[in-house]
Amino acid sequence: MAYIQFLGAAGTVTGSKHLINTGDPSGKSGFQVLIDCGLFQGPKEWRERNWRDTPVPAREIDAIVLTHAHLDHCGWIPRLVKEGFRGPIYATPPTIDLCGIILPDSGHLQEEDARYYNKTKKSKHDPALPLYTFDEAQNSLQYFKPVHVGQDVPLSPDLSFRFVRAAHILGSCMAEVSLGANGQTRRLLFTGDIGRVRDHKIAPGKVVHSGPAEGETADLVVMESTYGNRTHPKEDPMPELAGLITAAARRGGTVVVPAFAIERTQKFVFILKHLMESGQMPRLPVFCDSPMAIKAVEIFLKHDEEYSDETRDMIRTYGSPLQWPGFTFALTPEESKQINATVMPAVIISSSGMVTGGRILHHLAQRLPDPRNLVLFIGFQAPGTRGFAIKSKSDEVKIFGDYVPIRAQIAALEQFSDHADPPELLEWLHTFRNRPATTYLVHGEPDASRQLRDLIEKDLGWNVQIAQYLEKVEVR
Repeated sequence: MAYIQFLGAAGTVTGSKHLINTGDPSGKSGFQVLIDCGLFQGPKEWRERNWRDTPVPAREIDAIVLTHAHLDHCGWIPRLVKEGFRGPIYATPPTIDLCGIILPDSGHLQEEDARYYNKTKKSKHDPALPLYTFDEAQNSLQYFKPVHVGQDVPLSPDLSFRFVRAAHILGSCMAEVSLGANGQTRRLLFTGDIGRVRDHKIAPGKVVHSGPAEGETADLVVMESTYGNRTHPKEDPMPELAGLITAAARRGGTVVVPAFAIERTQKFVFILKHLMESGQMPRLPVFCDSPMAIKAVEIFLKHDEEYSDETRDMIRTYGSPLQWPGFTFALTPEESKQINATVMPAVIISSSGMVTGGRILHHLAQRLPDPRNLVLFIGFQAPGTRGFAIKSKSDEVKIFGDYVPIRAQIAALEQFSDHADPPELLEWLHTFRNRPATTYLVHGEPDASRQLRDLIEKDLGWNVQIAQYLEKVEVR
């Protein structure tokens, strides 16, 4: 009997890994494919699982189908290859291009962190080691295979898949899997992360196509629930954004924006450019401090087939961000240190988006204690992350082994999220052409998954279950 096993993003919002086995739940007797292979982030109990071998030996996994290029969906691939995985990794061309910068950068940052902890002796481990290195991440890229949206890909005699648009980030897709079981074909839908049904006034700056693909047919759905317990604000965030930045600048402060290097940063720089050109905020120096920033912009400009109309209009009007006066993209550590020497009001955009690592830590360690500054969150902060602690307005936060007092102004604009909220998810689910036998909720905190389950059951009458870590469910 074929089954699905939840190896990650079950009971938490990170570490997406869902195994399909065409054989028997008691052991490997069929083809095994992993949908996504992400890093665990947040609380220590989850992060520690990044260091454990997969419950299913890496060498026994035959293929990976990757929905998109965020670290919580792709960031464990180099580790899986390090453990012995040698199969193909299927992804869209934009996803492959983005992984080509994200994964090596992740390895580089982990090496940097290990060197720092070994130098300062602030780690409990001696020596502190990276989960994987830059070279190991680079090595994993050889296994990626491009698949275009809508292309049917056979994996085994009993298994095939195709990608349909998820509208989350550049290249993001859901995986429609066709599985032969008991003489019948079952369709499984793995949503990955689901993009918003867009209204540019309340969800501005959308880069890729609006709305997930409609009219789905599925016997079993594995669906994200990140925003299952909250609804995005409906107000236009532009006036508030301009007001927050203007107020910080008037008091001599700097605005620090933790932002995911992929899509969120590109979206945000276009919005800042528009606000400055339209006179809604003062012209301030803008620093994008991420080794990935220049390459990410180049990838976005390359894949114009992914653009929304709004993005085409912005690029037509303003051109490439890499050539805008007053916008600096810091590539080297030396350029990053020069930003820290900046005393004038400015905007600093840096990753990681949840403040789990990267150059954002240096900027926050320097600027959190000063009440003139503003820390502005424009993305989801998973419980247990530094970003969550700062957004929750804790008195202090631990950075590089030291406790840093939080005196800066803290603000968050939820409209910039690229995750669909409950009304948007229901709008999409209502377009299904059938009622799935079971829908399993993943990639959400327990309360978010519970509330979304109750809402779907009440509104649609579907059978909805919350996936449990390591749980196996048969595909009948």
